[in-house]
Amino acid sequence: MPRAGLSPGAVVDAALRIVDVGGPEVLTLAAVAGECGVATPSLYKHVAGLAELKALLAIRVLDEFTAAATAAMLGRSGDDALEALARAYYAFVTRHPNRYALVPQRAVADPGVTAAADRFLAVVFAVFKGYDLADDQVVHATRVLRAALHGFAVLRGGFEMRQDVEVTLNVLIETLKAIREAAGNAS
Repeated sequence: MPRAGLSPGAVVDAALRIVDVGGPEVLTLAAVAGECGVATPSLYKHVAGLAELKALLAIRVLDEFTAAATAAMLGRSGDDALEALARAYYAFVTRHPNRYALVPQRAVADPGVTAAADRFLAVVFAVFKGYDLADDQVVHATRVLRAALHGFAVLRGGFEMRQDVEVTLNVLIETLKAIREAAGNAS
C-alpha cells in the first residue's frame, strides 16, 4: 500500500528540491526516497524508475517555463511580446538553473515531455505569428531565438567582465527584434 500523502506529484516535488540544491547530477531514487522519508522500493508505487521520474521532472519544468513565459506575454504583441518572452526566458533560467538543466535540449521519445515542449513552442510560435511570418519563417525565427536565449542564459555565469549583464541583455533583445525582418526574408 502506498504511503499516505505520497503520490507521483509529491515524488516530483521531492526530486525538484534535490535538483534545486544540488543539480540534476545528484538526482537518484535513493536521494528522492530519503527526501520523502521512505525506502527506495516504495517509490516504485509512484514512479516506474529514474527514467520516468526524469520525464515527469522535465514535464513539470517545461510547464513552469511555459506558464512564466505566458504570464509575461499576456496582453502583449509584436516587439513587446518578444521582449517579454526573452526577459521571462532569461529570468527563469537564471532563477532556476538546475531546473532548466532538466529540460531536454533534443527531442525525446516520451510523449508527455514532447507535449510539454510543444506547449512551450506554441507560445513562441504565437509571438512570431504576430509578425505575419509564414510557418517556415516562424521555425527559423524560433531556432534563432532559442539559440540566442539559451546560450545567453546558460553562459550567464561566465560573464565576469565589469560591464552590466542587463545592458548586454538589452542589446540581445534589440538584436532579436530584428528576427522578424531576417526571418521574413528567409526562403
